[in-house]
Amino acid sequence: MSNLFEMKNLNMHYPVTDGLMGNIKGYVYALNNVNLDIKENEILGLVGESGSGKSTLGNCILKLITPTSGEVLFKGENILNKKKNELKEFRKNAQMIFQNPYMSLNPRMKIYDILKEPLIINKKKDKKDKKEINQKIKEIINLTGIREEDLNRYPHEFSGGQRQRIAIARAIITNPIFIVADEPVSALDVSIQAQIINLMLELKQHLNLTMLFISHDLSVIKYISDTIAVMYLGEIVEIAEKDELFNNHKHPYTEALLNAVPVISEDKKTKKIILKGDIPSPQNPPQGCKFHTRCPYVMEKCKTRAPEFFEVSQNHRVKCFLCENKYC
Repeated sequence: MSNLFEMKNLNMHYPVTDGLMGNIKGYVYALNNVNLDIKENEILGLVGESGSGKSTLGNCILKLITPTSGEVLFKGENILNKKKNELKEFRKNAQMIFQNPYMSLNPRMKIYDILKEPLIINKKKDKKDKKEINQKIKEIINLTGIREEDLNRYPHEFSGGQRQRIAIARAIITNPIFIVADEPVSALDVSIQAQIINLMLELKQHLNLTMLFISHDLSVIKYISDTIAVMYLGEIVEIAEKDELFNNHKHPYTEALLNAVPVISEDKKTKKIILKGDIPSPQNPPQGCKFHTRCPYVMEKCKTRAPEFFEVSQNHRVKCFLCENKYC
């Protein structure tokens, strides 16, 4: 499969200013030299603790925020070089599903108008094409499980799961080929989470979508993803295909995340890595390997040198000195 997206040396550094004069006194290092590819028709799962930079990466990919430096290539073209009027075609092809559907849906608009608006803004339909608009909306609500009689209601009249279906319908109504799903099920009950995840998998197959699925829940990531990237303090520290990552993970941070998943019963007790403390401040990140302050396997060189990616096997890369030897 060819790459739909390529991120090259992507950095996002937010300036920190003093309150009086506005002088820059430092930076929040949200993303640091991120290199990541997303293949066509795959779901790339992005996992990490809160504050690791996952949502920032999703926003940078869609140019909802402009990175400090680096490249974001969509079908080989750097979208960061495009001006606002040149991004129109890209906006039709790349959409976002936000974490909180209640906040991302206009409370003053009926569902029909919420679904109609992207068609008008992206010039998919003219305002006069009411018949075609209605036909498109009917097609989308049939795909997403929204009832036709609900189109005349407002977002506050729906449950969280129903609102997320509306947000998904709004995202796919322009026929995009790429979706960023930013924690789309984290605010939902577990039973509703399963329904929404299965819906997204069905839409992926039916519409040939490519997705970046952001979550801190490894059980969700395992179920929906083809490839998984693990992020820590603004850096990708491990990336592999789903089965490879779960069965043959190498980075201590990945191991700690997997150990944190609750297990109802175990045949035998094994020693687990338990992370101590919080993720360091991105305004003052540690020198060397950023994980060394919490790593149980820390070595002296980890405190002064930042590891590069080491290739463990095909399509499995790890940013850890423990894997300096390929056969780690």
